[in-house]
Order: sequence, then C-alpha cells, then structure tokens
Amino acid sequence: MRTFTMQRLALLTALLAAGGLSGCGGSDSSDNTTATTPTPETYGQIDLAILETTDLHTNTFSYDYYKTADDLTIGFERTATLISSARSEFKNTLLVDNGDTIQGTSMADYQALVAGVKCDDLLGIYKVMDYLKYDAATLGNHEFNYGLDYLNQVLGRPHTYSGKTRTCKAPATPFVSANVNDASTKQAMFTPWKILNKQYVDSLGKTREVKVGVIGFAPPAIVQWDKRWLDGKVTVDGVKTSAEKYIPEMRKAGAEVVVVLAHGGISTETYREDMENPVYYLAGVAGIDAIVAGHSHTYFPADTAGGTKYTASDVDNTKGLIKGVPVVQGGFWGSQLGVIKLQLNRGADGKWVADKNKSQSSVRHIYDKTNKKSLVAADPKVTELVGPLHQETINYVRTPIGKTELRLSSYLSQVADTASIEVLNAAQADYVKTYVQANLPQYKDLPVLSAQAPFKSGFAGATDFTDVAVGDVSIRSAADLYLYSNTVYAVKISGKALKGWLENSGDQFNLIDPAKTTDQPLLNPNYKVYNFDIIDGVSYEFDLTKPVGSRVVNLKYNGVAVTDAQQFIVATNNYRASGITNPAIYKYINPAEVEVLLASPDANRDVVIDYVKRVKTITSAQFKPNANWRIAKLASQAGKIVFRSAPAANDILASEGIANVSPDDTSPNAGGLIGYRIDLSK
Repeated sequence: MRTFTMQRLALLTALLAAGGLSGCGGSDSSDNTTATTPTPETYGQIDLAILETTDLHTNTFSYDYYKTADDLTIGFERTATLISSARSEFKNTLLVDNGDTIQGTSMADYQALVAGVKCDDLLGIYKVMDYLKYDAATLGNHEFNYGLDYLNQVLGRPHTYSGKTRTCKAPATPFVSANVNDASTKQAMFTPWKILNKQYVDSLGKTREVKVGVIGFAPPAIVQWDKRWLDGKVTVDGVKTSAEKYIPEMRKAGAEVVVVLAHGGISTETYREDMENPVYYLAGVAGIDAIVAGHSHTYFPADTAGGTKYTASDVDNTKGLIKGVPVVQGGFWGSQLGVIKLQLNRGADGKWVADKNKSQSSVRHIYDKTNKKSLVAADPKVTELVGPLHQETINYVRTPIGKTELRLSSYLSQVADTASIEVLNAAQADYVKTYVQANLPQYKDLPVLSAQAPFKSGFAGATDFTDVAVGDVSIRSAADLYLYSNTVYAVKISGKALKGWLENSGDQFNLIDPAKTTDQPLLNPNYKVYNFDIIDGVSYEFDLTKPVGSRVVNLKYNGVAVTDAQQFIVATNNYRASGITNPAIYKYINPAEVEVLLASPDANRDVVIDYVKRVKTITSAQFKPNANWRIAKLASQAGKIVFRSAPAANDILASEGIANVSPDDTSPNAGGLIGYRIDLSK
C-alpha cells in the first residue's frame, strides 16, 4: 500500500509540473477554457417595514364600556386589519408593541381585579398579540398598575402568591425592557434586549438572514407613579443613559439593525434622568437605526388628520426623522398603526446596514374623523379569541350601584366647578376622614380636603368626556367618572405647599390680556389635563392676568385666608401623592412640606362605588356645584376668550350653574369639538 501511494504521488507531481493539471477548479489538458475565480455573491437591498402599535390600553374592541356602545374610532380589532394589510403590502415586516397594553378599559380591570386570569390561560389582549405573531414588545408605565405579581403572572414569569412561587402560561411574544432594575440584584429585571434572526427577502428575490436587535425602555417615573407596588423592589435608569449602556453591547453581540421600543414621547425640554418623553435625546445615541415612540397619546409624523409637529431644526416632520434617525409614534387605543419604511443594504463587512436617509415614517388610521367613517373592517378572529370576555365585561359594568339626580359630566370641568368633580371629591374626603378618625387621632382636628382632576377632557374628541345621565348609576358609570386604577392616598401639607399645588393647576391657562380685541385661547394645549387638580374644602380663584406661578388668589378655608404655616390633609391618589414631591414636575412645592399619611390599597374607583352605594342617590341638594373655585373676574374684557368642548356641553350649562359660558363657533373640528366663549367680566 505504501509503495503504490508513493508512486501515485510522484506521478501527480510530474503532471502538475508539466501543466497537465491546473489548480483546484481548473480543467484537464483536453479543455482549452481559462480557469476562473468564483465571484462574490450579489446581494439586493432589503426593504423593511417596522409596524408599531402603542398605548392600546386594552381597547381590544371598537367599543366604549363607559357608554356601553360601539366606538369605531378605536379598537385593536381594526388595527389588526391594518397589520394584515401592511403584511400583504410589504414582503418584510417587523411587528412590535410599545407598551401600556394591559390597562385602561373595564375589560382590563375586570380581568385583573374581578375575574382574574387562570394560570393556564393568557391575558385577553395577549391572545390577540400571539395570533398576530408580534416579533417583540416592551412595557409601558401602566403595565405596573396592578402590581409586579400580576405582571409577572401574565408575562409567564415566576411570581409569588401566599408564599408559593409558580410560573404561569406565557405569551409567545418576547418582551424586552432594559432600564427597569431589580433593586436587590441591581440587574435588569426583564430581558433588556434580544436579537431576532429574521428571514427577509431582498430585491433579487433571495432569502437573507438579518440580525435585528430590539430593546425597550419604560418611563423612569414608574417608581413614583406606582410607588405602592415598586418601592424598594425596583429602580429605573434614565432612558438615554440606559441606551448608551446597552446599544454597544447589542452591536457587539451581532445586531445588524437596532430598533428601540421607547415608551416615551418626543420633547425638546432639557434632558433629565427621570424624563418621561425622552425620544428626542434618545435619537442622539449612536448605533440606533429606528425608534418607535409612545406614551404621550399622539402620533408622529403628523398628517392632514392631525398628529404633532415639532419646531426643532433637527426634526423632519415630513419624513419622520429626529437627529437623522427614523421615528414613528403610532397613536393610541388602536386608532393608528405606525409604519417605518427602512432600507437595508449589504455592507463591505458582510453585515446589513440601514440607510436612514432612505427611510419614511407614517401612520395609518382606522377611522376618518373628517368624513366620520370607518376605514377598515374588524378582524373577526379577535371576537373568536376574546368575544366571551368582552361580553362578561359588558355584563359586569352594567351592575347598578345607585341613582343620580344630576347629570355628571366633565364637559366644562376645566373652566368651572362641576357636579362630577363634587361627587368624586366627596367620596375621597369621606374615606380619608373615616380613616383619620379611626387610625390617626393626632390629626383628627386637621381639615380634610380632596383633590381630583377631570381625566376625560376631549383629548380624543367629542366622545372623550365623562357623561353619566340622570337615573341609574352603574359600575360603568363609576369607571366613567374615575378613569384610572389608582389607589387612595392622603398627604399632610402646609398652606404654602397647598397654594403651590394649585399654582400647578393654574399652568393650565394661558396668560390673558383684558385689553386685547382679538380672540384669546383660554387653555394651554401643552398642559396635561390629568394634572389639573380641583381641590374641594377650600375656595380660591385663578387670576389669568398674572404670570404662571402667581395666579392663585383669595385662597381661603372657611372664609378665612389660608396661611403658609397652616396644616391640611388632602385626599388624592397614589400618582399625585408621589408626583407632587418631584420639583421637576411640581415646581411650586417644597417637598419637605408634604408628608404621606395614608397609602391605601383601596382603588379610588372602588371608593366611589362604595360611597354611591351608601348615599344611594346623588341629590341636587348635596352635590350641586358650590363654585368653590373659579377664574377671577376681569373689570372689563375687550375681545373673546375661547376654548373648545363637545356640543353636549351646551346642554349642561344651566344645570351646572355656569352663566358666563356660551357657544361661539359651532362648526365642529376633526374631533367633533365646537368653540365656546367665556365672559370673565361676569
């Protein structure tokens, strides 16, 4: 065997030397063709469509549980149709959800607080997400509203009940959240980022693997907003800081395209670590190819139907670029689908690279508000998956709890005292007074006040107001009156801090010039109405001829001027009790003058329900607005001062006792709101 091998090797060597055989891949001596070197494979471009839902808030159906009626302007069941349509249009897609998904409607509360979710079952909205095969999702601030145990259960993570640890069924959708940390381990509590090996088709029709990295961020303020659940358990890093930590890590691990799921909006105010709308600054972090935004309940880029435009020079409101990075914000409640068209090319290093200059962001709508018509049909599969839960929720919210002699609405709650706020504040104050008398006798002589904001104020149009008709009051009525699943808190506060709290509410109004003859808008469009606290138990006025921070005048308790050192107890909710000690948000309050006395586990809404059950009937004698607050009168008023509300506001002017407001421009805008004028000389 050895002799044969050596002879053969010698023969081969001789042939090569004589040119009888060429190198590997060549030809034998009878072929006259020239040897060639294989050419590198040619790659085409990949056109990727990133599809985003955000702030669904469990609006699974096109239905308003507060009115127990269809609402075709909202609904994940119709966004699902937009998703299917986009997948038919684009060969390559990445479908993501940007958080605030599991809370916000009566269906969400029914599952979390009444019926519960069985360990071998999925949360209703997660069933729909799995059906649509989401590629990734992140957590918003409202994911934490029901506590960590509930969140961990519905995500299929280990959680503890009655001292026993268990893991329940998990959605197929992978969740990422990078800046929420376990306080004990100092490590990310959830999977911070993930690389998806996606199979996409290039322009030559060939299937290519693209490594898409996805990372998510929650608003840092969750540790304040849900302090009762998260205190001592969770810490949260600033979004920009966290991105600067993890994006290089993702790139090093092989991510070719990095998509950020940021549950925050777009703001150019000075960056802070606790900033809740940091996308403008996030876009400046190296290594990010696209950002999906949310949280602030608007959409970007704006179009003829609405949305928000930004004035910063490095924001392209047409293409949807911020600092050169493609950004989309896909609305809220399922009303829109965000889309980023992103072009990918094969780089010299063999990796896929996003050409951001070739991108285009846009939003797609489920409803045409101008022509008042639905643009897409509902996906019937959604009803198949969660229809029974939908019907259970409707049956639940129809449960009667009492009666009302007054129409309870928020149509005019931003401009005058209204009955709806009277009822809510009475319920909160009653709860806190009872608690103080039983458990805090040292404070039994302090006055108990109550603070309440008009959560529903027309942000989403003419139907986005509280409106409880005269007659039966049901659980849905209570949910309409009190939108969020907050819990009752009480704070001890100085008279000076109380005035500062009200000054923050005064920021809602624009500066008014009595001598101006042209129309002046009353309300600041950038003010978040859920911060406009109306405090009962004291009387006060807002002088709008004065600059912000010095508008509260005639602040009195029992007809006597409130002093800086005077002490009060104020009934409020967990969000506000945590927020008013943050000087960045409540700049007129010294946190040292606020002390939390009560952190109750009882939901504000449940407190309202129990209160109505006890009083049985909301009577005119007890709850008619007492005008404890108002906008201060002007000696004269040269021009019109205007604002917008629903047409139905005109119907309740008399019952609310509001004599200085009248309709002005009765042509509805795209949201169905009409113009009103307020005469401050009356």
